Amino acid sequence: MTVNLLDFDLESLTAWCETLGEKRFRAVQLFRWIHQKGAADFAAMSDLAKSLRGTLQEHAEVRALPVLSEQRSADGTVKWLFDVGGGNAVETVFIPEDDRGTLCISSQAGCAVGCRFCSTGHQGFSRNLSTGEIVAQLWHVEHTLRAQLGPAGAGSGPRPGSTRVVDNVVMMGMGEPLQNYAALVPALRTFLDDHGYGLSRRRVTVSTSGVVPMIDRLREDCPVALAVSLHAPDDVLRESLVPLNRKYPIAELLGACERYLPSAPRDFITFEYCMLAGVNDNEEHARALVRLTQGQGPAGVAWPRVPCKFNLIPFNPFPASGLVRSSRERVLAFAAVLQDAGIVTTVRKTRGDDIDAACGQLAGEVLDRTQAAERLARRRDVVPIVAVPPRAAGLASAPGSAA
Repeated sequence: MTVNLLDFDLESLTAWCETLGEKRFRAVQLFRWIHQKGAADFAAMSDLAKSLRGTLQEHAEVRALPVLSEQRSADGTVKWLFDVGGGNAVETVFIPEDDRGTLCISSQAGCAVGCRFCSTGHQGFSRNLSTGEIVAQLWHVEHTLRAQLGPAGAGSGPRPGSTRVVDNVVMMGMGEPLQNYAALVPALRTFLDDHGYGLSRRRVTVSTSGVVPMIDRLREDCPVALAVSLHAPDDVLRESLVPLNRKYPIAELLGACERYLPSAPRDFITFEYCMLAGVNDNEEHARALVRLTQGQGPAGVAWPRVPCKFNLIPFNPFPASGLVRSSRERVLAFAAVLQDAGIVTTVRKTRGDDIDAACGQLAGEVLDRTQAAERLARRRDVVPIVAVPPRAAGLASAPGSAA
């Protein structure tokens, strides 16, 4: 049985090469061929010994993901649908900007968190992706677009003379990356390795709905930029939008963010906030977020104070959600409350919505094992979301309370 070399970060590849009787420098050469040059044919790896090339042909492969479709938006966004087998397919999105290219990578076939505003969650969950399946998304996009754009197009990133196409990676596609931790970390190390893609820790972001123990582990194992899907200023409202909040309420989540910052490549946490009309978008919600960032918990309880910025995301509607996008006027008024309090706040531009590639729209094809559609339908029909004023909702539990 052959091994997929995309499953290995450099240290793992070195250990595997040692089982073949090869030294570390051979692993480094091989790693560079795969990730820097996009090579999958061992015969073309000319500086490897002929005997090693033969061994690799017999025992290993660089296993790309079959491309089921490629769609291009009018704004330049590109979306790929990759076949990961077993009736499952995942989506990957490339967003070009004037000074960078960002790739949104999937970590699971589906998602088990089941956030109300996310199309992926409504598809249900099938399985975790392997490290190789995560890395293969970057491997395909980087080298495919590099070949298409040529040296001039590939050099449009933030570093003069760079031939890189993808400058930023965000683990913000299908799935909750921290629920696939064992496969995620080797992939991140490959993205960061100077012999691989050489990305800065500041330019690799893990987006999480709030898996508190894994945030703590990521801080120790591979601290990259962190984005947290917050979407509400209090536990009552957040539990109706992000079910994981029942297990890890806001106070515990803020504590994990506070612990993460000393090891993080940035001096702030990004809080993602999807703007939902009549649900979480009034100015009292914004004022509650200001209090939250200032460390003011309910009933005068002191909470962790987390330096942060807010990224307000216009909701991208899909029929099963029962939710509506906030008006632009409402979004700007909400942002003004945060900005007037001195909080850096951005409004995300909607990109790729004409090909369903915008934030929250990725769905792919998932052989669901979780009966997600039934569960989410019950939540929508039996327990409808209502706009609860944060003060009246009792805000949230104090730090250390049970989920």
